[in-house]
Amino acid sequence: MSTPVSPVEYKLPSRSTTVSSSLTRQTSVSDDEAIPVTDSSETTNLLLERLQAWKHMCGNLEDYVATTAKISKSQSKDHEKILKTMSEPLKEGNHFSTSADGVNGLFENMRNNTQGMVNMYLETEQNLKGTVLPTLERLHKEIKSKTKELQSGAVKGAKAVEKARQATQKHIELLGHHSASHDAVAKNKIETQYDPYVLRRGINHRLNKQVTEENNHRNDILAIQNSFAEFEAHVLQTIQGALEQFFQFMGGQLDRQRAMYADILGTAQRIPADFEWMNFCVSNDSKLVNPDSPPRSFSSITFPNMDHRSTHPLIEGSLQRRSRAVIKGYSTGYYVVTPARYLHEFKDTDDFRKDPTPELSLYLPDCIVGAIDGAKFNVKGKDVSSGKVGNAFHATTELSFKAHSANDAEKWWTVIKDCTRGTALATPAVSSITATSPISPVATSPAATSPAGSSSQAQPPVYAEKEKAAAAAETSVDAKDHAAAPSSTAGLGRSTSTASHFHGSPGGSAVQEKS
Repeated sequence: MSTPVSPVEYKLPSRSTTVSSSLTRQTSVSDDEAIPVTDSSETTNLLLERLQAWKHMCGNLEDYVATTAKISKSQSKDHEKILKTMSEPLKEGNHFSTSADGVNGLFENMRNNTQGMVNMYLETEQNLKGTVLPTLERLHKEIKSKTKELQSGAVKGAKAVEKARQATQKHIELLGHHSASHDAVAKNKIETQYDPYVLRRGINHRLNKQVTEENNHRNDILAIQNSFAEFEAHVLQTIQGALEQFFQFMGGQLDRQRAMYADILGTAQRIPADFEWMNFCVSNDSKLVNPDSPPRSFSSITFPNMDHRSTHPLIEGSLQRRSRAVIKGYSTGYYVVTPARYLHEFKDTDDFRKDPTPELSLYLPDCIVGAIDGAKFNVKGKDVSSGKVGNAFHATTELSFKAHSANDAEKWWTVIKDCTRGTALATPAVSSITATSPISPVATSPAATSPAGSSSQAQPPVYAEKEKAAAAAETSVDAKDHAAAPSSTAGLGRSTSTASHFHGSPGGSAVQEKS
């Protein structure tokens, strides 16, 4: 009888201890157990979470670059608004030099540089969208592909391990159940497929398959783990390259913008301080004051009618006039008789200190001139210096004048008397003044009518009102009225005892001069 052959002992594959490293650490306690308590997908899930973190990080960088590109485009539009603030050409630009070295050139430089900034920001947006963003988007896709690779490989292997473990666990439970029933009922028949020996060998088969799946899955995970270091290095290198491009575009933009502003400043600083003024003086030479020309002199100025005969006085000089207040006595003033037949009084002859408005004005044709008494003579009339409204309220007054000498008084009296003759015919005749007039209360003496060469020649000249009387006598008057005329004027004869004598007044009787 041949000896029974012992069943072949299969050497089950052993689990290698998990690699201990700084990246992955697993306990080896479960390596002696048929069904490890560890989750076969635990490492896979952890790596998937890490890939998810890298993907989100890459997405944040994409948003950062995309937003920067969007802002660059917005800044381009903002700089277009800045460009519109510099109108072309400048308002009143004709006041500045057309040369590129002046203010117009400065503003042209500012326009060009601002337009350059507009184009620069658009270029930055295009570079970010065309270069940096595509790099990050490709990296994002690589991370997604890595995630899919992990999910399709490692996750599939983890499922196979779990399936094998479940099959092994099922046979281990069957072996436990039927081995226990074999000890309890040794004589009972056990079905073939539930023979503990057969179950044990089935467990060996399934456990071998489980271990094979576990080791395959472990190798896959190790390969993925090892590739992660290289993959993450690739991710970081890609990010660094993208940020380097980002720096070149953004840093170059800042450098270019700084250079443009520096160019604007340099253009402004190169304009000489007197450049614009000198060009302005040259272009407007005919309109600007010539600094080499002498200032105007009043003595050299002429104007129309400045030498007209009506502007030259008939006589002028200083006279003394008795104040209407007797206490003050005489005051000196500057008097002028003009061709317009006015006697004006001024305080002085200064035409520059203030407007030379007359202090007193007498229209001589409306005045009565008294006789001369040495250096004195009187004029009776209205002061018309205050205008039409004021003149209506001015009463006729007698003004007493005193010259420096009798000869001066004779000159003044003659000129003034000649000015009154212009309207002499319009005044009443001498005969209209009665004998009771206060002008001359003394009766007419024979000397008043004595011929030339008599003692009456020492008296002041007789007024020209005799001409008025002659004109009145020629009118149609009866003989009786003719005879009465001398008696009515008997009191008008000149007397050495009186200071003045007045003949026919236009407005009333004459007033005796106060001594």
